[in-house]
Amino acid sequence: MSRPREAWPANTTAWAGVIGDPVRHSLSPLLHNAAYAALGLDWAFLACEVAEGEAGRAIAGARALGGRGLSVTMPHKQAAFALAEARSARAERLQVANTLVLRSGAWWADANDGDALVDDLERAGFEVAGARTAVIGAGGAARSAVLALAEAGAAEVVVVNRSAGRAERAAALAGRAGRVGSVADLEAASLVVQATPLGMAGTGPVSESVASARALGSRLGAGQLGYDLIYHPARTAFMEAAAERGASVRNGAGLLVFVAARQFSLYTGESAPVEVMWDALRASGH
Repeated sequence: MSRPREAWPANTTAWAGVIGDPVRHSLSPLLHNAAYAALGLDWAFLACEVAEGEAGRAIAGARALGGRGLSVTMPHKQAAFALAEARSARAERLQVANTLVLRSGAWWADANDGDALVDDLERAGFEVAGARTAVIGAGGAARSAVLALAEAGAAEVVVVNRSAGRAERAAALAGRAGRVGSVADLEAASLVVQATPLGMAGTGPVSESVASARALGSRLGAGQLGYDLIYHPARTAFMEAAAERGASVRNGAGLLVFVAARQFSLYTGESAPVEVMWDALRASGH
């Protein structure tokens, strides 16, 4: 349905949103709303800060208030998966959800962070098929990356994580290509994905987080790509340390664009205007 801008939002406006903590820095509303405007859709996208432990109330409230979809970020991905009435096969494998879509009154869950990562790597000109890769972390975002890299044909997916048990479970998602490794293994990977909150603005003791992120980034060098899933700040400590040693670096803003594009299509049933989203991202300074 087209919308007259001077009369929007109105009582006909459909809405979706992102929930997380922190989330006020999120670029998701910018990307989604730019796409709605480009296609003339009577939709709006909001950012809703939801404290840990409150996901159930927020998700139930969104359904009660007529929300069409939710983008889910930390720390609610496991809760979103558990609360959904139906789930994609990908979400079932990962046991997390970053996307909720209301279908016939029930929440359907998907996990498409990893697919969006591969989308962005392809846009950057990185060939995943046949590459030696490493993923730092074993949480929901890391597991999604491990599975997607393996499905995209990576020759090796090494998981580096403090907890050996969690690392083993994450590496198992990659099948024969997956194994548990150490920080030293980062030096041999052509792609290193930093998939922890280390260095994210608004999380953890700053000095400790920055020091840990820099230590990881300093393992990279020329000929490698260091990809940090974080996009706030735009230049993380991990990226800075990797770049100082000659590595190419990329933050997670592009991943966010492709997640938003996939979610846009699931929510609205329309093809996402991806280049419009990229233009909005660039205009924001990211």
